[in-house]
Amino acid sequence: MVPSGPETKAVFRLDICPSLVFVSDKPGNYKRTVKRVDDGHRLCNELVSCFQERAKIEKSYALQLSDWAKRWRGIVGKGPQYGTLEKAWHAFMQAADRLSELHQELRERLAGEDSEKMRNWQKDAFHKQMIGGFRETKEADDGFRKAQKPWVRKLREAKERYEKALEELNRCNPRYMEDMEQVFDLTQEAERKRLCFFKEVLLDIHTHLDLSSKEGLKNCQCGSFKEWSPEASRSISRKERGGHSEENVVTLTNIVSSGGDDAPPSPITQNTSRVKDYSSDWSDEESPKKVVAVNGVGEAEDEEEQVDGVRVRALYDYTGQEADELSFKAGDELLKLGEEDEQGWCKGQLNSGQVGLYPANYVQLVAS
Repeated sequence: MVPSGPETKAVFRLDICPSLVFVSDKPGNYKRTVKRVDDGHRLCNELVSCFQERAKIEKSYALQLSDWAKRWRGIVGKGPQYGTLEKAWHAFMQAADRLSELHQELRERLAGEDSEKMRNWQKDAFHKQMIGGFRETKEADDGFRKAQKPWVRKLREAKERYEKALEELNRCNPRYMEDMEQVFDLTQEAERKRLCFFKEVLLDIHTHLDLSSKEGLKNCQCGSFKEWSPEASRSISRKERGGHSEENVVTLTNIVSSGGDDAPPSPITQNTSRVKDYSSDWSDEESPKKVVAVNGVGEAEDEEEQVDGVRVRALYDYTGQEADELSFKAGDELLKLGEEDEQGWCKGQLNSGQVGLYPANYVQLVAS
């Protein structure tokens, strides 16, 4: 039960915003603070109305208690009850009379003393003007406007300087982009030449290591063995595309496309996809199992043993362009089995068990 009467106490805490951010972050934003003056006057009227309604309830309850005690006092007096029990019954009626008096006193305080106190404070705190509104509202608005005027002027000047700086920067953009593209083209050409030279050197080494092309071995007829050809036994890891020969492969990495796709660029190739060149070992045994590493990741024809890895989550959709590349959707999780190589590829395993390569910048680590 909620206690009532003169001994009831209530503790209130005043919550007033200590920050001025809501009145100074932009010009004219102090209007909400000025509006609190008008809101305060309206709240005074609402609080007085609240007191008056509660006073009516207290008066009605006091009258009901008094009528109830008077009616039952007559019933008990005319009834058969006697002795101490009759006195206890009458004491019950007297307690109701006392409670009725207390609620009547509370009603008089709410309707009289408390309401009058609120009206007097409202009259002293808010002064109406002839042209409408309150004097306190006008004083607060004028004070904020005067305090903000120098800051608004500085803000306007800063905006003008900022816009001029942007215009000057925009004028320089075309020349900047042209110069950057020229330098980029030069570096791209140098890289292309380096890659072509490396390819020629590696092809020469491959030719030198091809012992089957030696005249001494080519004319040798041993039993029923057929003449060995590098093209017949070479294992190719990917199918040729669009009729382009793998002899013209030049690998370019981290080239940003000119499209508007949000996904980051993946390592790509020029004329065809990445090519893994198998060693042309001419042993009498079966074809070689080990292959030259592609983008820093070694592969083998035999199924690799399951190894521990790091869980990563795909940020973008990716469709594998080659047989040894993984395909996944944004949000899929896979197992990272190796570190990123120099060309931006990582080795991983899908939940289905498929092992292959994927662009390292298409995934992120899954938070533990």
